[in-house]
Amino acid sequence: MPTQQSEPPDNRLARLRGPQPPQPYTARKITALTANPACARRAVLDAAGVDKALLAQQVGYEPRFGQSPFALAREQAFHGLVKWGGYAELIRLLREQLSVPVAEAHVTDLNEVGGNTALHVRERETRRLIAHVASGQDVRLILDRPVLTLEVAGQTAYLEPDALTHRIEGKFHVVLIRSFAAIDGQANPTAVAEAAKQAAVYVLALRRAFDTAGLPTEQISHKFLLVCPKDFSNRPYGRLIDLRQELDALQFQLSRLRRAEDLAVRLPETATLDTTQSADELSPSIEALDASYTPSCLSFCEMARYCRDEADGCASPARLGNGVRNDLPGIDSTRTALDYLDGVAAPGEAEEEAADLVRAAARLRRLRRGAA
Repeated sequence: MPTQQSEPPDNRLARLRGPQPPQPYTARKITALTANPACARRAVLDAAGVDKALLAQQVGYEPRFGQSPFALAREQAFHGLVKWGGYAELIRLLREQLSVPVAEAHVTDLNEVGGNTALHVRERETRRLIAHVASGQDVRLILDRPVLTLEVAGQTAYLEPDALTHRIEGKFHVVLIRSFAAIDGQANPTAVAEAAKQAAVYVLALRRAFDTAGLPTEQISHKFLLVCPKDFSNRPYGRLIDLRQELDALQFQLSRLRRAEDLAVRLPETATLDTTQSADELSPSIEALDASYTPSCLSFCEMARYCRDEADGCASPARLGNGVRNDLPGIDSTRTALDYLDGVAAPGEAEEEAADLVRAAARLRRLRRGAA
């Protein structure tokens, strides 16, 4: 679901973006960013709110992934089904499948507060209701589309999980509604793993809200409730999924992110990431931001094909995967590695170990060819 972010105080990132409205942070964007924390390019583009798909298109690299209109429509329809009748289906799942003795629950709609849809207003009301429920005054409360905040690369991201519920074992649970099916109780492992990473973002944001309010974070569950269609029907199915591994990984990766403002300030004053500009004007600014391309970027970053061609041009070891990059410390080009192998160039002391590894790999390759 779309979320939003705050503008940087000095507006440096906003100036880079130009007159276009900022693209919001989402849980998916944050998990993608933390999956590659060394990528300054993605950090700045996301913090500035640049439309990466449009930017890639402007420089001649149309993104080749994304949800189809059919999948989006299906997801919206399933969301509507789960939320129909004051989250009747969610309450049924809590009662029937998760053994929570509840016949009904009050739902508070936080898509707006008294007609005001401003994020800071909704976030303030979310914090008020969380404090209300955490104090034990109302344990039968489901929050629909609450707003939470999280610090990401020096920016405040506003995040909107599908729902929060205080109905399972007396703890707050993040609820994610997804349209991929669970066949015989088993959903696609890749889809579940991606949902878990996004849920971890929301749980960290919820912990931040508790810390800000001085509330004990022990009231927040380390499990989230995944709601998806059962078998080949649209009947909702619910399952609690443990997030401890994802939470530890996410906290570590967030701590490694460099502040986007610190990265952006190194760019020349003439730099622009304004998607209304031509490729000739955009390319120098994009190239000035260090990328950290690996093949996995192709599955989650709109700029990946641009970065792949850039990595190919300079023969970056990372374009062959993290394994190759990690095995060649100090060697920034596969051409250099081949020069060491062929004796055209001599490695320095820092590169000697990596060069020995390349030679050993070449010997193994020759032996295998001979055995064949």
